[in-house]
Amino acid sequence: MVTAAGVGLGFLLDRALGDPRRGHPVAGFGTVAARLEPLVYRDRRAAGVVYEVLLAGGAVALGAAARRRCRSAGGGVLVTALATWTALGGTTLARTGREMADRLEAGDVAAARALLPSLCGRDPELLDADGLARAALESIAENTSDATVAPLFWGAVAGVPGLLGYRAINTLDAMVGYRNERYLRFGWAAARLDDLANLAPARLAGALTVALAPLAGGRRADALRAWWRDAGRHPSPNAGVAEASTAGALGVRLGGRTEYRHGVEMRPTLGDGPAPGVGDLRRAVRLSEAVQFAAAATAVLLAAVRRRR
Repeated sequence: MVTAAGVGLGFLLDRALGDPRRGHPVAGFGTVAARLEPLVYRDRRAAGVVYEVLLAGGAVALGAAARRRCRSAGGGVLVTALATWTALGGTTLARTGREMADRLEAGDVAAARALLPSLCGRDPELLDADGLARAALESIAENTSDATVAPLFWGAVAGVPGLLGYRAINTLDAMVGYRNERYLRFGWAAARLDDLANLAPARLAGALTVALAPLAGGRRADALRAWWRDAGRHPSPNAGVAEASTAGALGVRLGGRTEYRHGVEMRPTLGDGPAPGVGDLRRAVRLSEAVQFAAAATAVLLAAVRRRR
């Protein structure tokens, strides 16, 4: 029961403390990855594979070594809890979403633009208040899966190595997994491995979103219909599930022209109804937090069942 107890305690730590203000291990990992990139970079897929193996493989090895060094049950619970807290980002995600809604409600578009980079990589200077609300809502939908459901899933399935390995994979995808001139080939391995790592968690997040849609004032049938009808049109096999089910649960329309610093993408329409507003952003935060709690309970149960077997 060490893994179950550690994952549950780590989730509670995230709820109580959020992300560390300074010295976040994920930020340290990103610094190491950024410094390694120019040494490994070649405009070839093989170079990207080497980069991924060195960094993601190193994170898994570090997690396995930490687990082996814990000879007592209490030590195992503590290490698992700390790894879970490190891998999660759901509390900070919800807090930032509420702060974005506060700034938009106050009409402070400049402050909302300054906050957007902490949620996603879109160019805030090109967005008005409605665009900022949509960008924030889509980011909350996707990151509810990536920053909470997926780490909890991999913690329950593979313990500390799964937690650290998943967070490394997801971080590398955010750094180099782009389809632009520099990363189209070098970032291929990072993008594909992230797709694989999120296949099961994204669908768990979608199922929980459907089940909990009434807590955000939505209907389960609408969330399920948007998932099955629209998710496959999204360029990501996993983000499409999270965003489409959330759009259906909230009764809004997501997608359309999406401007990043590296270029413009035309995203497919997800869901029915009007474009999201500030009130919908607050509902999305409420739904996200409900999904996070349900995912934590599912992960603890999954880890306990695996231990018994």
